[in-house]
Amino acid sequence: MKKSIHRLFFMTLLLFATAASAQTLEQIRWMDFEKLSDTLQTHPKKVLISFHTEWCTYCKKMNKEVYTDPEIIKIINEDYYAVQFDAESQDSVFFDGQLFINSKSTKRRKAFHDLALILGSRNGQFTVPVTLMLKPNFELLHARYHYLDRKTLKRLILSLDMAETTVK
Repeated sequence: MKKSIHRLFFMTLLLFATAASAQTLEQIRWMDFEKLSDTLQTHPKKVLISFHTEWCTYCKKMNKEVYTDPEIIKIINEDYYAVQFDAESQDSVFFDGQLFINSKSTKRRKAFHDLALILGSRNGQFTVPVTLMLKPNFELLHARYHYLDRKTLKRLILSLDMAETTVK
């Protein structure tokens, strides 16, 4: 009898743990620029690009509080290709037939990657976080150069979706 009760308790605990983890498994399907380039050619879709750095407090806050929101995850995964890119990356990136590098970085000082500077600069300046929303042909729909809370990002994405629908 005791074994049955223990087994039932363990099975119930396992069931709850599995259900809880299944709810948290859904996340934004981030991709890199190389995959984006290939995917856009075969299946065009709007693009959301999030530039961040390791030291950016607001970037971390967006990752923790905004990009984990179930509604935002659903909208982005359904309507956008999402790219998250460390603006100080040392990696070379092959995108849209071109090779982009971090040409200003040295061993002593990190610098912003050339691709981040090309896509995310405003008036010759680059600061993080930067969030870009683009048409499949990379025409800019909207750009934000600061922290976006859940409500603001959700409203922005939905308004862009509505605008795109009415234009078509």
